[in-house]
Amino acid sequence: MSLNFQITDMAGARPEHSTVIVNFVSAIRKQLLNSTCFVFSDNVQYRWDTNDGEERTVIPDASINCRTKARKGNVFLDIPRFVMEVLSPSTENYDRNDKKDLYRQQEIDEYWIVDWQKKKVEIYTLDYDENGEPQYYLWETITEQNKEELKIIHFPSLNITFDELFAEVDLEY
Repeated sequence: MSLNFQITDMAGARPEHSTVIVNFVSAIRKQLLNSTCFVFSDNVQYRWDTNDGEERTVIPDASINCRTKARKGNVFLDIPRFVMEVLSPSTENYDRNDKKDLYRQQEIDEYWIVDWQKKKVEIYTLDYDENGEPQYYLWETITEQNKEELKIIHFPSLNITFDELFAEVDLEY
């Protein structure tokens, strides 16, 4: 067994970064009560084998997981259906490239990249190319101008508004 760890400079998230995560988890948690799916913040890990046979562990900023039985402690061994990453200067490249590729390989249905500074949400949905390979396609980029279009594609009964997601992000800390 080979462990592949990525060292990422994590100086500590800005309060705005954490606020977006808390806003998302708080809004979605209420809607998932008494269901088989759970929303998690950035305190759980997922461990998977990659296409090249290496084992990788990631900690998404937020995830919706309906396959919670396969786990060891706080590490899930199966995939969530939804993942959200909130950008930070130190992790943006990792979130947009390595993590996105890993999530694609694992065939996670939906991936959001949230930029709290620009108040922008990129919504990617998984589909398959002409060779049957999983690919992420940009479904929509949500900003203040089209904020009413924000939705979780693979969970149409769940709702969070743009204003809820970015609530209190502009506060002075």
